[in-house]
Amino acid sequence: MLSLQDSVGKLKGVGPKMGENLASLDILTVEDLLTYFPSRYDEITPINLEDAKDKQRITVKGTVISEPMMSRFGYRRSRLSFRIMVGQGVAQVTFFNQPYLAKSVQINTDVTVMGTWDQSRNEIKGTKLLTSNPNEEKGMGAIYPANKHIKQATIRKLIRQAYDQYQRVIATLLPISLRQRYQLMERREMIKQLHFPDNREMAKLAQRTAAYEEFFLFQLRLQALRRAHRQENGIQILYDNEELREFIRTIPFELTSAQKRVVNEICRDLRRPYQMNRLLQGDVGSGKTIVAGIAIYAAISTGYQVAMMAPTEILAEQHAEKLARTFSGTHVNVALLTGSMKAKQHQELLNQIENGSVNLIIGTHALIQEKVDYANLGLAIIDEQHRFGVKQRQALREKGDHPDILAMTATPIPRTLAITAYGEMDVSIIDELPAGRQPIKTTWLREKQLDQAVNFLKGQLEQGAQAYIVSPLIEESESLDVQNATALAEQYQQRFAPHYQIGLLHGRMTNEEKSAVMQDFQDGKLQVLVSTTVIEVGVDNPNATVMMIYNADRFGLAQLHQLRGRVGRGSRQSYCLLVADPKTDEGTARMETMVATTDGFVVAQRDLELRGSGDVLGSRQSGVPEFKVGDPVADLKMLQIARSDAGNLLNEPGWDEKAENQPLVLYLKRHQLATHFD
Repeated sequence: MLSLQDSVGKLKGVGPKMGENLASLDILTVEDLLTYFPSRYDEITPINLEDAKDKQRITVKGTVISEPMMSRFGYRRSRLSFRIMVGQGVAQVTFFNQPYLAKSVQINTDVTVMGTWDQSRNEIKGTKLLTSNPNEEKGMGAIYPANKHIKQATIRKLIRQAYDQYQRVIATLLPISLRQRYQLMERREMIKQLHFPDNREMAKLAQRTAAYEEFFLFQLRLQALRRAHRQENGIQILYDNEELREFIRTIPFELTSAQKRVVNEICRDLRRPYQMNRLLQGDVGSGKTIVAGIAIYAAISTGYQVAMMAPTEILAEQHAEKLARTFSGTHVNVALLTGSMKAKQHQELLNQIENGSVNLIIGTHALIQEKVDYANLGLAIIDEQHRFGVKQRQALREKGDHPDILAMTATPIPRTLAITAYGEMDVSIIDELPAGRQPIKTTWLREKQLDQAVNFLKGQLEQGAQAYIVSPLIEESESLDVQNATALAEQYQQRFAPHYQIGLLHGRMTNEEKSAVMQDFQDGKLQVLVSTTVIEVGVDNPNATVMMIYNADRFGLAQLHQLRGRVGRGSRQSYCLLVADPKTDEGTARMETMVATTDGFVVAQRDLELRGSGDVLGSRQSGVPEFKVGDPVADLKMLQIARSDAGNLLNEPGWDEKAENQPLVLYLKRHQLATHFD
């Protein structure tokens, strides 16, 4: 029996070495091979020159009307040039570094040339010279993503063999009602037309079918997973409402309306009998920690423990200090668990966690080690959750008996991507800043304006403020012409001595060294902190009013926005100075976006448009999928429709018992456990 799950090793010509080469492209099964879709097509059917558009990849058939000229330059580089008559027009043809083609080009003979049309020069920059054999393949030639281990021709040949051999077992997954509604192909025809299209229209229809199928299957998996979570028995945290209100009244400031709305959403989940799985999104400085604090108090007031996992020791320490102040005088006992603790101290704390004498445990991934046994874990909070891998997040979930999960992120995720990445989570958004916070003024300066930036920074220091200076590197790099943190710290020490003290912070320092520098900065012993991006997350000093970023075009938009959020934590006006001479249009666009808006969601949407969905959060860590055909930004409407259709199908009684849906049921069973979402 043939199956699409057969190993590619079953195909003729695929031995162990070829199997390894295919695996380097993530092709392990016949289905992987058949769904390894082309990235683009070359037009093989010849066209007339008057129909060609500038920079279009074209194929033309013509007669050679000039002797071929071969010239050589540089090391093993060559240029072959000749002219051809196509219909009534004449075009220059140039091939680079393919000298062996010269013997195929003779005056007054017919040739077929594939290449890129340069209208202004009346020239075809050739990529391929075809014979004028009447049996030459016509239509569109698929071009696949390849690597050094495997050639285009090999991929094409194997896909043709796999399709010919397995086409009978390609089952259509989409229900007939959806195919008819959107005029989509059956799966077998879709795969055929993507790899071997009859014409451009058929290729487009196949691409539309594949994009919708991809979105629909993804959303079906996600929503089935979400329903499965809801069917699991969770913990009901039936806190006393009046006691929680009493605690909220002790908070020394009024919650924003967005914070109140989010607190209500989280508290409703705590009381429900299934496991909470909620993402709390809020821009830097929007007040997520106090919202988490209210949820922590609700859980602990009913006898449960709470674990809060942060990505760095600096951030874990800051949370522990802040929450210890928040819960001062209550029955919340705060403990800090990190990997750098002394062995005796570590063991004592493990005993206290196990016997329940501490009920709020804050730490790094040390919280999920096997030796850590919780007495009664009711709520697990993951801060900056995209910085943890899926397995780490799952490990925290598995501590205790289905504890409620609250994931937090200060990286604003556009709604476009939230639908895609976190469709299995309920999402709460804090979309307003606390009262009294002033928007950070952002300025972009060229390097020749650096003295202006330094003078401005000095003026802020003279008013008693503090500043951050960020560099992309720790030490000099021969390959990158960028300022490095160590050299910058020395420069500023010389420039500002003896009036101001400069500190240095980078990832190669020990945790103790980092903590000591941070404490000195917090205490005002250091006026300027020169750092790498280690300060991107969680550092909180309300007296810092300037964030100066060297070579700012080297950073992504999300990272720049996170860095900017380190200032503006107090009531004083704060500033972000971006020093950059971008070499690309994208670098310029990033600088212009940062100057134009301080809204993290606008920044994130622009980042998505510039970089694509796969790069915004880092797909391997965050679980954001990389779709083969669909683009969640360009095809957002299709993604939303597919989401709605998947939900409607799951709501249909007995949908999984219908004969026409059995291939879909099998697909879901096969992929549900393999899904990379936790």
